[in-house]
Amino acid sequence: MFAKNIGTLDKALRIIIGLALIGGAIAGYGLWMWVGVVPLLTGQLGSCLIYTVLSIRTCPAPNK
Repeated sequence: MFAKNIGTLDKALRIIIGLALIGGAIAGYGLWMWVGVVPLLTGQLGSCLIYTVLSIRTCPAPNK
């Protein structure tokens, strides 16, 4: 699949924001809040497609 490109802090923030948005959707604040699934999944997988396209890494480079 995709290479890991999300660091620890980035993962934590994505998961927290994703859960908060999903919680808002469940609480009835709007269907748009289901967009929280995206940061939640990217945080759990450790890989972001947009970061890959833009060649961004927030995690340390792997040792070769």
